[in-house]
Amino acid sequence: MATSLEGTPGRTEAAARTSPLWSAPPLLILAASFFYPLSLIAAQAFTARDGSLSLAMARAVLASGRFQDAFVRTIVIAAAATAGCLAVGFVMALVVAFFPFRGSALVARLIDTFIALPTFLVALALTFLYGSAGLLNEFLMAAMKLSLPPIDFLYSAWGVILAEVTVYTPFVMRPLLAAFSLVETAQIEIAASLGAGFFRIVRQIILPAALPALLAGGSLCLLLTVNEFGIVLFIGAKGVTTLPLLVYDKAIQEFDYTTACVIALVNIVLSIALYFCYRGALGRLGGSGARLV
Repeated sequence: MATSLEGTPGRTEAAARTSPLWSAPPLLILAASFFYPLSLIAAQAFTARDGSLSLAMARAVLASGRFQDAFVRTIVIAAAATAGCLAVGFVMALVVAFFPFRGSALVARLIDTFIALPTFLVALALTFLYGSAGLLNEFLMAAMKLSLPPIDFLYSAWGVILAEVTVYTPFVMRPLLAAFSLVETAQIEIAASLGAGFFRIVRQIILPAALPALLAGGSLCLLLTVNEFGIVLFIGAKGVTTLPLLVYDKAIQEFDYTTACVIALVNIVLSIALYFCYRGALGRLGGSGARLV
Protein backbone atom coordinates (compact mmCIF):
# COMPACT_ATOMS: atom_id res chain seq x y z
CA MET A 1 0.00 0.00 0.00
CA ALA A 2 1.44 3.37 -1.01
CA THR A 3 2.22 5.75 1.81
CA SER A 4 1.85 9.48 1.29
CA LEU A 5 4.79 11.63 2.45
CA GLU A 6 2.84 14.85 2.33
CA GLY A 7 2.65 16.61 5.65
CA THR A 8 5.65 14.81 7.17
CA PRO A 9 8.03 17.04 9.18
CA GLY A 10 11.02 16.38 6.91
CA ARG A 11 9.13 17.30 3.77
CA THR A 12 7.68 20.42 5.41
CA GLU A 13 11.14 21.65 6.46
CA ALA A 14 12.55 20.99 2.99
CA ALA A 15 9.69 22.90 1.39
CA ALA A 16 10.23 25.79 3.78
CA ARG A 17 13.94 25.94 2.99
CA THR A 18 13.27 26.05 -0.73
CA SER A 19 10.52 28.63 -0.47
CA PRO A 20 11.17 31.84 -2.44
CA LEU A 21 10.36 33.80 0.69
CA TRP A 22 13.71 32.78 2.19
CA SER A 23 15.54 34.69 -0.54
CA ALA A 24 13.64 37.92 0.14
CA PRO A 25 15.61 39.14 3.24
CA PRO A 26 19.10 38.86 1.68
CA LEU A 27 17.81 40.40 -1.55
CA LEU A 28 16.31 43.32 0.36
CA ILE A 29 19.56 43.86 2.27
CA LEU A 30 21.56 43.71 -0.98
CA ALA A 31 19.17 46.12 -2.66
CA ALA A 32 19.36 48.61 0.21
CA SER A 33 23.12 48.43 0.74
CA PHE A 34 24.36 48.08 -2.87
CA PHE A 35 21.88 48.43 -5.70
CA TYR A 36 20.09 51.51 -4.35
CA PRO A 37 23.29 53.54 -3.75
CA LEU A 38 24.61 52.33 -7.13
CA SER A 39 21.41 53.49 -8.83
CA LEU A 40 21.81 56.93 -7.21
CA ILE A 41 25.38 57.17 -8.52
CA ALA A 42 24.28 56.10 -12.00
CA ALA A 43 21.38 58.55 -11.99
CA GLN A 44 23.66 61.41 -10.96
CA ALA A 45 26.23 60.44 -13.59
CA PHE A 46 23.70 60.54 -16.42
CA THR A 47 21.76 63.62 -15.33
CA ALA A 48 22.30 66.94 -17.11
CA ARG A 49 22.37 70.25 -15.30
CA ASP A 50 18.72 70.86 -16.20
CA GLY A 51 17.69 67.55 -14.61
CA SER A 52 17.16 65.57 -17.83
CA LEU A 53 18.88 62.31 -18.65
CA SER A 54 21.91 62.84 -20.87
CA LEU A 55 25.21 61.19 -21.83
CA ALA A 56 26.85 64.51 -22.61
CA MET A 57 28.41 64.94 -19.17
CA ALA A 58 29.70 61.36 -19.10
CA ARG A 59 31.25 61.77 -22.56
CA ALA A 60 32.87 65.04 -21.50
CA VAL A 61 34.37 63.46 -18.38
CA LEU A 62 35.68 60.42 -20.26
CA ALA A 63 37.26 62.68 -22.88
CA SER A 64 38.96 64.95 -20.35
CA GLY A 65 42.71 64.77 -20.02
CA ARG A 66 42.59 64.59 -16.23
CA PHE A 67 40.39 61.48 -16.25
CA GLN A 68 42.46 59.75 -18.93
CA ASP A 69 45.67 60.51 -17.06
CA ALA A 70 44.19 59.14 -13.81
CA PHE A 71 42.91 56.03 -15.60
CA VAL A 72 46.30 55.29 -17.16
CA ARG A 73 48.14 55.95 -13.89
CA THR A 74 45.74 53.67 -12.02
CA ILE A 75 46.36 50.80 -14.44
CA VAL A 76 50.14 51.34 -14.59
CA ILE A 77 50.57 51.58 -10.81
CA ALA A 78 48.28 48.59 -10.19
CA ALA A 79 50.08 46.48 -12.82
CA ALA A 80 53.53 47.42 -11.50
CA ALA A 81 52.52 46.75 -7.88
CA THR A 82 50.95 43.42 -8.86
CA ALA A 83 54.11 42.39 -10.74
CA GLY A 84 56.15 43.30 -7.66
CA CYS A 85 53.83 41.31 -5.40
CA LEU A 86 54.10 38.28 -7.68
CA ALA A 87 57.90 38.43 -7.82
CA VAL A 88 58.47 39.07 -4.10
CA GLY A 89 55.69 36.69 -3.03
CA PHE A 90 56.97 33.87 -5.23
CA VAL A 91 60.55 34.16 -3.93
CA MET A 92 59.49 34.42 -0.29
CA ALA A 93 57.00 31.56 -0.56
CA LEU A 94 59.68 29.47 -2.28
CA VAL A 95 62.11 30.08 0.59
CA VAL A 96 59.54 29.38 3.32
CA ALA A 97 58.18 26.23 1.63
CA PHE A 98 61.32 24.56 0.29
CA PHE A 99 64.16 26.03 2.36
CA PRO A 100 62.78 25.80 5.89
CA PHE A 101 64.86 27.51 8.55
CA ARG A 102 64.46 28.04 12.26
CA GLY A 103 61.54 30.37 12.70
CA SER A 104 60.29 30.12 9.09
CA ALA A 105 56.75 29.33 10.29
CA LEU A 106 56.82 32.42 12.51
CA VAL A 107 58.03 34.55 9.59
CA ALA A 108 55.13 33.29 7.47
CA ARG A 109 52.67 34.18 10.24
CA LEU A 110 54.17 37.64 10.67
CA ILE A 111 53.86 38.28 6.94
CA ASP A 112 50.21 37.26 7.17
CA THR A 113 49.62 39.95 9.80
CA PHE A 114 50.06 42.60 7.11
CA ILE A 115 46.64 41.52 5.80
CA ALA A 116 45.05 42.76 9.03
CA LEU A 117 46.84 46.13 9.09
CA PRO A 118 45.28 49.33 7.70
CA THR A 119 47.13 50.31 4.55
CA PHE A 120 47.86 53.83 5.78
CA LEU A 121 49.97 52.39 8.64
CA VAL A 122 52.38 50.89 6.11
CA ALA A 123 52.51 54.22 4.28
CA LEU A 124 53.23 55.93 7.61
CA ALA A 125 56.01 53.44 8.42
CA LEU A 126 57.61 53.98 5.01
CA THR A 127 57.44 57.73 5.59
CA PHE A 128 59.33 57.32 8.87
CA LEU A 129 61.96 55.24 7.05
CA TYR A 130 62.34 56.83 3.61
CA GLY A 131 60.62 60.21 3.90
CA SER A 132 62.42 63.54 3.59
CA ALA A 133 62.78 63.64 7.38
CA GLY A 134 62.94 59.85 7.72
CA LEU A 135 65.58 57.80 9.51
CA LEU A 136 67.52 56.86 6.38
CA ASN A 137 67.70 60.41 5.03
CA GLU A 138 68.72 61.82 8.41
CA PHE A 139 71.50 59.24 8.70
CA LEU A 140 72.79 59.87 5.16
CA MET A 141 72.62 63.65 5.56
CA ALA A 142 74.59 63.47 8.82
CA ALA A 143 77.11 60.96 7.47
CA MET A 144 77.68 62.68 4.11
CA LYS A 145 77.26 66.27 5.32
CA LEU A 146 74.39 66.95 2.89
CA SER A 147 71.97 69.84 3.10
CA LEU A 148 69.18 68.09 1.18
CA PRO A 149 67.81 64.55 1.63
CA PRO A 150 69.42 62.28 -1.02
CA ILE A 151 66.47 59.85 -1.16
CA ASP A 152 63.25 61.33 -2.48
CA PHE A 153 61.54 58.47 -4.36
CA LEU A 154 58.85 58.00 -1.72
CA TYR A 155 56.73 60.96 -2.85
CA SER A 156 56.31 59.60 -6.35
CA ALA A 157 54.61 56.70 -8.12
CA TRP A 158 57.51 54.49 -6.98
CA GLY A 159 56.67 55.20 -3.35
CA VAL A 160 53.05 54.21 -3.94
CA ILE A 161 54.16 51.00 -5.69
CA LEU A 162 56.57 50.13 -2.85
CA ALA A 163 53.84 50.62 -0.24
CA GLU A 164 51.35 48.52 -2.21
CA VAL A 165 53.88 45.72 -2.73
CA THR A 166 54.57 45.74 1.02
CA VAL A 167 50.87 45.54 1.88
CA TYR A 168 49.61 43.08 -0.74
CA THR A 169 52.47 40.56 -1.09
CA PRO A 170 50.85 38.28 1.56
CA PHE A 171 47.82 37.93 -0.75
CA VAL A 172 50.17 36.21 -3.21
CA MET A 173 52.08 34.19 -0.63
CA ARG A 174 49.03 32.52 0.91
CA PRO A 175 47.78 30.74 -2.25
CA LEU A 176 51.38 29.98 -3.26
CA LEU A 177 52.12 28.26 0.05
CA ALA A 178 48.91 26.26 -0.35
CA ALA A 179 49.97 25.24 -3.87
CA PHE A 180 53.53 24.41 -2.79
CA SER A 181 52.19 22.10 -0.08
CA LEU A 182 50.70 19.93 -2.84
CA VAL A 183 54.00 19.51 -4.69
CA GLU A 184 55.44 16.02 -4.20
CA THR A 185 58.88 16.28 -2.64
CA ALA A 186 59.74 12.96 -4.29
CA GLN A 187 59.57 14.66 -7.69
CA ILE A 188 62.07 17.27 -6.57
CA GLU A 189 64.38 14.65 -5.07
CA ILE A 190 64.28 12.50 -8.20
CA ALA A 191 64.93 15.51 -10.44
CA ALA A 192 67.86 16.56 -8.25
CA SER A 193 69.29 13.04 -8.28
CA LEU A 194 69.17 13.07 -12.09
CA GLY A 195 71.26 16.21 -12.20
CA ALA A 196 68.60 18.90 -12.52
CA GLY A 197 69.72 22.22 -11.11
CA PHE A 198 67.76 24.52 -8.83
CA PHE A 199 66.44 26.81 -11.55
CA ARG A 200 65.43 23.88 -13.75
CA ILE A 201 63.49 22.30 -10.86
CA VAL A 202 61.73 25.60 -10.22
CA ARG A 203 60.95 26.08 -13.92
CA GLN A 204 59.74 22.57 -14.72
CA ILE A 205 58.25 21.28 -11.45
CA ILE A 206 57.43 24.07 -9.01
CA LEU A 207 56.34 26.85 -11.37
CA PRO A 208 53.73 24.78 -13.29
CA ALA A 209 52.15 23.76 -9.97
CA ALA A 210 52.17 27.39 -8.81
CA LEU A 211 50.64 28.96 -11.93
CA PRO A 212 46.98 28.74 -10.78
CA ALA A 213 47.93 30.23 -7.40
CA LEU A 214 49.95 32.98 -9.08
CA LEU A 215 47.00 33.74 -11.32
CA ALA A 216 44.57 33.89 -8.38
CA GLY A 217 46.88 35.93 -6.15
CA GLY A 218 47.84 38.26 -8.97
CA SER A 219 44.19 38.85 -9.92
CA LEU A 220 43.32 39.66 -6.31
CA CYS A 221 46.28 42.04 -5.98
CA LEU A 222 45.31 43.78 -9.20
CA LEU A 223 41.75 44.19 -7.93
CA LEU A 224 42.91 45.62 -4.60
CA THR A 225 45.55 47.96 -6.02
CA VAL A 226 43.17 49.39 -8.61
CA ASN A 227 40.89 50.45 -5.74
CA GLU A 228 43.64 51.54 -3.33
CA PHE A 229 42.94 54.94 -1.84
CA GLY A 230 44.58 55.23 1.58
CA ILE A 231 48.15 54.65 0.40
CA VAL A 232 47.92 57.11 -2.50
CA LEU A 233 46.35 59.77 -0.28
CA PHE A 234 48.74 59.31 2.64
CA ILE A 235 51.93 59.13 0.54
CA GLY A 236 50.91 62.37 -1.16
CA ALA A 237 52.87 61.61 -4.30
CA LYS A 238 53.32 64.69 -6.46
CA GLY A 239 51.33 64.53 -9.67
CA VAL A 240 50.05 61.00 -8.97
CA THR A 241 46.26 60.88 -9.20
CA THR A 242 44.43 57.56 -9.44
CA LEU A 243 40.73 56.99 -10.08
CA PRO A 244 39.75 56.64 -6.37
CA LEU A 245 41.73 59.76 -5.52
CA LEU A 246 40.14 61.64 -8.41
CA VAL A 247 36.67 60.69 -7.14
CA TYR A 248 37.66 62.09 -3.73
CA ASP A 249 39.00 65.31 -5.25
CA LYS A 250 35.91 65.90 -7.38
CA ALA A 251 33.35 65.04 -4.69
CA ILE A 252 34.95 66.36 -1.49
CA GLN A 253 37.20 69.18 -2.63
CA GLU A 254 35.49 70.49 -5.77
CA PHE A 255 31.87 69.50 -4.98
CA ASP A 256 31.49 68.28 -8.57
CA TYR A 257 29.29 65.30 -7.78
CA THR A 258 28.29 64.50 -11.36
CA THR A 259 31.90 64.14 -12.49
CA ALA A 260 32.70 62.14 -9.34
CA CYS A 261 29.81 59.76 -10.06
CA VAL A 262 30.93 59.20 -13.66
CA ILE A 263 34.46 58.36 -12.53
CA ALA A 264 33.09 56.16 -9.73
CA LEU A 265 31.03 54.18 -12.25
CA VAL A 266 34.12 53.58 -14.37
CA ASN A 267 35.98 52.42 -11.26
CA ILE A 268 33.09 50.10 -10.33
CA VAL A 269 32.96 48.53 -13.81
CA LEU A 270 36.72 48.04 -13.78
CA SER A 271 36.58 46.47 -10.31
CA ILE A 272 33.75 44.10 -11.22
CA ALA A 273 35.64 42.95 -14.34
CA LEU A 274 38.77 42.29 -12.27
CA TYR A 275 36.69 40.50 -9.63
CA PHE A 276 35.32 38.06 -12.21
CA CYS A 277 38.90 37.48 -13.39
CA TYR A 278 39.86 36.72 -9.79
CA ARG A 279 36.95 34.32 -9.30
CA GLY A 280 37.78 32.57 -12.55
CA ALA A 281 41.39 32.18 -11.48
CA LEU A 282 40.31 30.98 -8.04
CA GLY A 283 38.05 28.38 -9.64
CA ARG A 284 41.09 26.86 -11.33
CA LEU A 285 42.68 26.13 -7.96
CA GLY A 286 39.90 23.91 -6.68
CA GLY A 287 39.94 21.78 -3.58
CA SER A 288 41.65 22.82 -0.38
CA GLY A 289 43.99 25.20 -2.16
CA ALA A 290 41.09 27.40 -3.19
CA ARG A 291 39.89 27.69 0.38
CA LEU A 292 43.25 29.07 1.46
CA VAL A 293 43.28 31.97 -1.02
